[in-house]
Amino acid sequence: MRPTRLPMALALGAALALGACATRPDPADPEAVAEFEQNNDPIEPWNRAMYFVNDGLDTLVIRPAAEAYRIFLPPELRTGIRNALGNLRSPVIFVNDVLQGEPHRAAATAGRFLLNTTLGVGGFFDVATDLGLPGHGEDFGQTLGRWGVREGPYLFLPILGPSNPRDLVGTGVDIATNPLTWVTGGADYDAFTYSRTGLTGLDTREGLIEPLDALRQQSLDPYAALRSAYRQRRNAEINNTAEVSPAARGMGFGAGTGIEGPRR
Repeated sequence: MRPTRLPMALALGAALALGACATRPDPADPEAVAEFEQNNDPIEPWNRAMYFVNDGLDTLVIRPAAEAYRIFLPPELRTGIRNALGNLRSPVIFVNDVLQGEPHRAAATAGRFLLNTTLGVGGFFDVATDLGLPGHGEDFGQTLGRWGVREGPYLFLPILGPSNPRDLVGTGVDIATNPLTWVTGGADYDAFTYSRTGLTGLDTREGLIEPLDALRQQSLDPYAALRSAYRQRRNAEINNTAEVSPAARGMGFGAGTGIEGPRR
């Protein structure tokens, strides 16, 4: 699927999800009502079905591919690829730094991009961090959160993972504001685009092998545990804090997060 078609597909999935709403608890049971509202998952039957589909795809295809990626590519090469992918997201991060009224973070993002693109050989080496400019991630979902826009109901989408309407809109805006979206160059550029998308997915899933395995093994309800970890992580990202549980710390993925994986 071409990047420019992604928002339409996400919107269609969200629309279909509205037809599978969970039954609201009896108002006479305040504890059940409080739990229902806390989970923020009114279309839980649909989301659980999508989680089941995604779990099957992950077991059969995605996780084995990520394991092969880890086995056949040495750590140094994987780190370089991760650095380069992050560098390509710098324009999107910069725009969101500006929109959030963070001039110092915007300047740091611009400085990182210049240093890593030049001295870091296209971003393969993260020389900016060594020079005192550590990286950070921002996306338009976070920007909307900083502006006070509520997340809306929790959503789970196959391949993309956990999300919500606010972050789906953010994903579309991030795609639109990324200069690479609008560059055309024939077959060679298409190959670059597909390679970048594939490597981003492999890098993200490779970094999540241990966190997701632990979540599945230690949770009686992995779906609910992932929902909680994702929402906690997103709130921490919006508020630029690191106060999250160990489980949530490793869950930096999903539609709206830049699909950048856990910070390693």
